[in-house]
Amino acid sequence: MPNRPQHIAPRPSLVVALVASALLLAGCTGGAGTQGTSAAPPAEAAPVPAPTRPAAPEGELPAELQSSLQSAVEGVMAEYGVPGAAAGVWVPGEGSWTTAIGLANVEENLPVTTEMSWPIRSVTKSYTVSLILQLADEGKLSLDDTVDQYVDGITDGDRITLLELANMSSGAADYVGQAFLDDFSVDPTKVYTLDELNAFVVDQPAQFEPGTEYLYTNSNTNLLGAVVEKVTGQSYAEALKERILDPLGQSGTRYLTDVADWTGPHPTGYAEADGALQPQQENPSILGPAGSLFSTLDDGRVWADTLGSGALLKPETQELREVGHEIPRPPYDLYGVGMGQTNGWLGHNGEGVGFTAATFHDPVSGASIVVYMNESNVPDAHPADAAFRALAAVLTEGAGQ
Repeated sequence: MPNRPQHIAPRPSLVVALVASALLLAGCTGGAGTQGTSAAPPAEAAPVPAPTRPAAPEGELPAELQSSLQSAVEGVMAEYGVPGAAAGVWVPGEGSWTTAIGLANVEENLPVTTEMSWPIRSVTKSYTVSLILQLADEGKLSLDDTVDQYVDGITDGDRITLLELANMSSGAADYVGQAFLDDFSVDPTKVYTLDELNAFVVDQPAQFEPGTEYLYTNSNTNLLGAVVEKVTGQSYAEALKERILDPLGQSGTRYLTDVADWTGPHPTGYAEADGALQPQQENPSILGPAGSLFSTLDDGRVWADTLGSGALLKPETQELREVGHEIPRPPYDLYGVGMGQTNGWLGHNGEGVGFTAATFHDPVSGASIVVYMNESNVPDAHPADAAFRALAAVLTEGAGQ
């Protein structure tokens, strides 16, 4: 691939810096005040239709369209020097297309396959918030509940609502501070529990008054993960499996905190640092319910369809989740309640520690796009999101012909 930065072994001094940078990519300030998203009252325990795994569109997309889609992904990879990617486009009534391009591991010359398991990073947030919204639909909690009802010691916890955590307007401190970085630097392989991650938020100063600004942080979502555990009486992983993964048949999607459990052929993550592409040491436990999910391309298709269509939720709850606000990063037009919107497509991005991901659905056409790439920390760019936008543009151009 042209102009790819040279691959060199990661220096220990870079590990903490790269992790801090990757984590802070998911914690960037938003602009003005809130846009009037009010929480729905506690829902009646009315049933929501049981979710089922949506089938992929039958047949293949037209050859000319496939060629254009392939070129779109390859163009993004060439622009940013991405080693490898897996991507798919599914259009109801027209067909499916998937591709695996480049290398999953450069040093071992291991090619990407469409069956590999990828870290999907902050796409995990859309699962976690979906769990909260499910519980609200069932009347097991209210989005107006304050976080102190579930987690002790959070500054302004008696005023921060679950909705404000979900739409990133809580003002709660982020855990990615000096105390966490110092602890992580002692042992970058340490497997953190959710309680340990959230402990770095306890008694820390608020970043702003609840509901007055937007700040996209992992802490917001990890606190919601603790709420899921308190309400269900299960671990986050158990609740996720029972409520979402098993009903949707997502056998290729797993919540992993110990990298030793990431078995089978899989990609290595790379990040730009000091002008070179550095292989990254994977430790998913540092992300928790904000980013520790691993998934496959076809499970990504299922989640894009389910998330964007609102199949897990009551219609009014899906409408609430679509109420969005501007936020500089990640790269969405608007960010709502654990879900972003870009040019009418609904979904979520993920980035950090060597990987980027994009999982989106167009509720008008029913089309879905998923892109996984093994490069992160590209200055002023999100490779997987750039590829998603390029693929969406191809579909739009094709529809206009």
